[in-house]
Amino acid sequence: MCLTGVDYFSTLGYQPSIAVQNAGLLAPIATVVLILVTLFGALPVYSYVASKSFEGQGSIGMLARLVSGWPGKIMVLVLLGFAATGFVITKTLSAADAAVHLIENPNWPWRPEQGADPVVGQQIGVTLFMLTLLGGMFLRGFREVIGIAAVIVGIYLTLNVVVLGYGLNYLIEHPEKLSDWWNHLQAGEWHLPHNPLGAFGSGLVMMIAVALLLFPKLALGLSGFETGVAVVAHVRGRPDDDKAHPLGRIANTKKLLLTAALIMSVMLLASSVVVSTLIPPDQITPVKAEGGLPLDANGKPIHHIEDWPKKPAAGRALAYLAHGESPEGKAICPFFGATFGTIYDISTIVILWFAGASAMVGLLNLVPQYLPKFGMAPDWARAVRPLVLLFTAINFLVTVLFKANVDAQGGAYATGVLMLMTSACVASLIDVYRSRTGPWHARLSKPFVLITAVFVYTTIANEVEKNFQGLIISLFFIATILVTSLISRFARSKELRFSGFRMADPQSHLLWDAIREMDLTVLVPHRPGRRSLAEKEAAIRREHRIPRDLMIVFIEVELSDASDFAPQPIVKVQQEEGRYVIDITEAASISHTLAAVALEMGTVGRPPEIHFGWTDESPVSGTLGFLLFGEGNVPWMVRDLLKRAEPDPNKRPRIILAGA
Repeated sequence: MCLTGVDYFSTLGYQPSIAVQNAGLLAPIATVVLILVTLFGALPVYSYVASKSFEGQGSIGMLARLVSGWPGKIMVLVLLGFAATGFVITKTLSAADAAVHLIENPNWPWRPEQGADPVVGQQIGVTLFMLTLLGGMFLRGFREVIGIAAVIVGIYLTLNVVVLGYGLNYLIEHPEKLSDWWNHLQAGEWHLPHNPLGAFGSGLVMMIAVALLLFPKLALGLSGFETGVAVVAHVRGRPDDDKAHPLGRIANTKKLLLTAALIMSVMLLASSVVVSTLIPPDQITPVKAEGGLPLDANGKPIHHIEDWPKKPAAGRALAYLAHGESPEGKAICPFFGATFGTIYDISTIVILWFAGASAMVGLLNLVPQYLPKFGMAPDWARAVRPLVLLFTAINFLVTVLFKANVDAQGGAYATGVLMLMTSACVASLIDVYRSRTGPWHARLSKPFVLITAVFVYTTIANEVEKNFQGLIISLFFIATILVTSLISRFARSKELRFSGFRMADPQSHLLWDAIREMDLTVLVPHRPGRRSLAEKEAAIRREHRIPRDLMIVFIEVELSDASDFAPQPIVKVQQEEGRYVIDITEAASISHTLAAVALEMGTVGRPPEIHFGWTDESPVSGTLGFLLFGEGNVPWMVRDLLKRAEPDPNKRPRIILAGA
C-alpha cells in the first residue's frame, strides 16, 4: 500500500496549491466532488479490475484480452503510450516539485531572493540528481524499494496529520476564519481564473455547479489506482489460493485500494479546507478576488499557469504552513517554524523523489508483459536493469525539455492518468456486458455506464482546459512506442517465434513420436477445402517424384491470431484414410509453424523434407501477407527461418519446390 501510495500521497506536496490556482476559493467544494468520484467511481472500477487482472496486467491487460488481432495490439500500444506518459511524467513532475521544496527552503544556501523566480539551472540540476538517485536505487533490487517506501510514507503521513490536525484545530477555535471564507464565496470573491458558467450569481447551487465543472482540473488527485493494480502480483494472498483465481490476493488488493483511497480522501479534504482558509489567496495565486487571468507587463492575459508570477505558497502550500509563514504563524501551532518546516520539507522532498518509485514499478510491470511478448521490443526489455537505465534516460530528456517546471508537466500527467482510468472504465463495462445474458440494456452495468461517462467528461474537460497540451505530449510517447515497436516487429519477424507445442491428447503424443522415428519424414502442407488428401497426395507424388513406399505426412495449420508473436499451438495427430495428418490450431504464422515442426522432427533421426507446390505470389504481397496475416511466400519464408535457426546444413530440414 505504501509503494503504490507513494505516488498517490505525494500529490499532497502540490495538489492543495494547484486546487487553489485552478478553482480559487471554491477548492474545498471541488475537492468534495473529486473525493466522490474517487470513492464511488475510481475505487469500484479498479476493484473490479483487480478481480480480473490479478497478475498485474491492469486495465490494459483486460482490454488486451477483450480485443484481439492487430487492432487489439495497436490499441494496447496506444494505451501503453498513455501509461508511459503518466508514469514518466509522475517521476519528472514529482522530482521537479521536490526540487522546488528544496530550493525554497530557508536553509538552502543558493535560495533565490524573495519574489525572484527560481533559478532554472538549479531546478533542472537538482531534479536530474534526484532522478539519478532513483534509478540507482532500482538497480539494487525491488524488495529494498518496498521497505523504503513503508518508512517514507509512514513519516510523511504522520507529519501531514500534524500540520492538518493543528490547522483544523485552529479553525475550530477560530470559526471566524471559516465565516470569512464563506463570506468571500457569497460575495463572489472566488479568485477564479475563469468561471465556466459566467457571472450567474454566487449562491450555493451556483458554487456546486461551477465546482462540478472545475473538478477535472484537480484530476492529479486521482493518481495511484493504475499503479495499485499493476503490483497485484506482489500482493500476498492466502496459502490455499487457486493460481487460476487467487481470491486471497484479490481481496487483499481491494483492501489496499480502499485503504489508500480513504486515507487520501481525508487528506485532500482537510488540506483544501486548511489551505483555503488559513493561507491568503494572494500567497498562492496571482488571480484577483474578482477573477480573471493575471496580466503580464504589457497588460496581456497570461493563459498558462506555468507562466504566472511565482507566489510564496505556490507548489508548497502545506510546507508554507509548516514553516509558520502564514499570517497566523505560530498561533496555529507553537512549534511551526523553520525547524519543523525543514523537517516537513525533507519528508516532502523524499516522498516526492520516491514517488517515481511507484511509477517505475508500473513501467517495469507493464513493458515486459507486452512489448517483448508482442515481438515489439528486444528480449533484453524483459530485464529490469536495462529498462531502468532506458527510463532514466527518458526522464532526463523530459526534465530538460520542460525545464523541470511542475505546472508545465501537470497537463501531460493528468492526461496519462485520466486516459488509463477511462480505459479501465471501458474495459470493466465491456467485461461485465460479455459476462451477462439477455437483452443489451439488461447486460449493461448501469453504475459502470455512469462512471465511464464521468471519466470521459473529465478527460475531455481536462484536454480542453489545457488546450490539448497533455494529449499532444502523450502523442509523442505513443508515436515513439508505435514506431519502435513496428520496427522491432519487422526486424524480429524472421526469428523462430515458437515457445513450444501443446498436444491435444495422449494419442496425438504417441503418433507424434511414431512419426519422428521414421527413417525419413516427408512433410506436405495441406490446406483443407481445396483438394482432398487423396488428390493432394497423387499430385505431390507425381510432381515431386515421391515413390509409393515412402509415407507422406500432411500438415494442416489453422491460423488464430496472426498478431501474436510466440504462441503455443495445439497439435492433434490422427490418421485419415490411412494417412498421417498433423492438425495444428491456434498458430500465428504458417511459415513459423511449419519450420518449428520440421526442426522438432529433425531432433530424432534424419532431418525431414518439406515439399511445397510452386507459388505465383508476388514478393511484395507475399512479404506483407507474412508480416501482417501470418501467411504468404511460405516456402521462401520457411527456408529463411530454417537457415537462421539451424546453421548446420547437414542437420537442417530440406525444402523442395515443384509444380507448374
